[in-house]
Amino acid sequence: MAQHRHFHPAVYLMASHRNGTLYCGVTSDLPKRAWQHREGQVEGFSKRYGCKHLVWFELHATMDYAILREKQLKAGSRKRKIALIEAANPEWRDLFFDLQR
Repeated sequence: MAQHRHFHPAVYLMASHRNGTLYCGVTSDLPKRAWQHREGQVEGFSKRYGCKHLVWFELHATMDYAILREKQLKAGSRKRKIALIEAANPEWRDLFFDLQR
């Protein structure tokens, strides 16, 4: 994996494909975590359902804020998650490559 710049705590959504299965997570190193999902190194739900595409993320000042936001998203509906993705990324592009710039 290419070296990357430091990112703040982040909440993110991974997808199997457009309108596919969604996975919501939190991390302090988004480029590394997204790469782990892409490579199938994260055991569990995201690997089982092929959630390898980073389709949305939000950076936060602290991990506490990121965790609170993740809980809020996980408690929300699928419809709300899709609306977040489509507002910021209507083509459902894999944003992983944007992190490498």
